[in-house]
Amino acid sequence: MSGTAAGARIDLNADLGEANGGVPVADDEAMIALISSANIACGFHSGDARTMRAATSAAARRGVAVGAHVAYRDQAGFGRRFIDYDPEELADEVLYQIGALDAIARSQGTRVGYVKPHGALYNAIVKNREQARAVVAGVRAFSDLPIVLLPGGVAIEEAENAGLTVVREAFADRGYTPEGTLVPRGKPGDLLDGADAVTERVLGLASSGTVTAVDGSVVDVAADSICVHGDSPDSVAMTEAIVKALDEAGVELRPAVGA
Repeated sequence: MSGTAAGARIDLNADLGEANGGVPVADDEAMIALISSANIACGFHSGDARTMRAATSAAARRGVAVGAHVAYRDQAGFGRRFIDYDPEELADEVLYQIGALDAIARSQGTRVGYVKPHGALYNAIVKNREQARAVVAGVRAFSDLPIVLLPGGVAIEEAENAGLTVVREAFADRGYTPEGTLVPRGKPGDLLDGADAVTERVLGLASSGTVTAVDGSVVDVAADSICVHGDSPDSVAMTEAIVKALDEAGVELRPAVGA
């Protein structure tokens, strides 16, 4: 999206439906009231049937698009550890997760409208073509759902070659390397500090399509959707500040896909 003139719009998404021992790690209801697309955990890195139902129900009431937040089967590591999967098994597990969430979503009067990989899987398929191809195969086995990806990776090539719509994503609260990839979790600069910094980041994405990397360089990021993390500190207040700033800049929130 270019500029912030009247009529400009952007999608704001959040990773939700994540729970530890059945207890959500974010205020899903409050976040869903603010965003336009909800990436809902499908039970592999976090979440369970109950949190999936609650999150899809809230999304249905608010008219928020529902996305399947698919991951490695790794609840112990919250899906943030690379797993060297057999490609066929990975494709099957992606399909399984989409199908599970879609069944619950339909029971709540909505449906899965797109897919977004999570954590280590999301980062791996930026460069790992074998796993990227497996993820795309899992999505295609379900339907031709759009897929949310980091710009510049091989996963975009594989998705587009398979005829899938790609939603390019930027992150409101994550640090960027000079190469345009995300700073790994736990490394210095992995998260932006405070609502002001995050709001400034979002406005920069909305107006110029750029972010400032951890070394101070400016990186071009052609984003269709901006992600905020529901489990970040003060995530609701931060998202409220983002929404207010976008509204004041004349930017409308609207799902990129799946509404």
